[in-house]
Amino acid sequence: MPKMIVSIDGVVIKEVQLTKDRTTLGRRPYNDIVIDNLAVSGEHAVLQMMGNEVYLEDLNSTNGTYVNGKAVKKQLLQNGDTVEIGKYKIKYVNEAASAGFEKTMIIKSGGAGLAVPPPAANAAAAPAAAVTDGSGPNGNIKVLSGAAAGREVPLVKVVTTIGKPGVAVAAITKRQNGFVVAHVEGANKPTLNGAPIGGEPVLLKNGDLLELAGTQMQFVQA
Repeated sequence: MPKMIVSIDGVVIKEVQLTKDRTTLGRRPYNDIVIDNLAVSGEHAVLQMMGNEVYLEDLNSTNGTYVNGKAVKKQLLQNGDTVEIGKYKIKYVNEAASAGFEKTMIIKSGGAGLAVPPPAANAAAAPAAAVTDGSGPNGNIKVLSGAAAGREVPLVKVVTTIGKPGVAVAAITKRQNGFVVAHVEGANKPTLNGAPIGGEPVLLKNGDLLELAGTQMQFVQA
């Protein structure tokens, strides 16, 4: 469960679990998180929880709301972010979110609802037969940028989906002679070596560079 740890001058003064969809922060006593300081507006900011994500929104406060030293109007919080209001520092902790592929990235094995479409007749480069777990080629995806940079994700299942829901999701399918990648959902198409990927599976080669929802990855075939 996400929480906010409020401190001043390095001394923690309170911890607040975020249990509601909307948690208000300000100087007035009716706020969920009350900070009784003149630098804090009566209704300073609000924390909005959507699923496992928490958005911070400044409510036109007098002195502004800062995240990691930068003024923000509305921002998705990442595990470990520090919200600054006046002299107060409020650390955002959400270990469940940070345990994933990336803060808002997903990676799932199996293919329920995300199966890659069969290759078109002219997609000769894509091998035809899918295989079961444990057979066929071996490969992995190495994350090159973002919070998960350096992490390697083994492609051990028939279908592995990667991406950011609502933005861009791609599926990598393990086949008899290699791996193919295809765009599954989202308005922003992923790219392979700089070229957009469509709905038709494209054969991956060792060293290929993928970019998806702003995150760069490299396909490595064992």
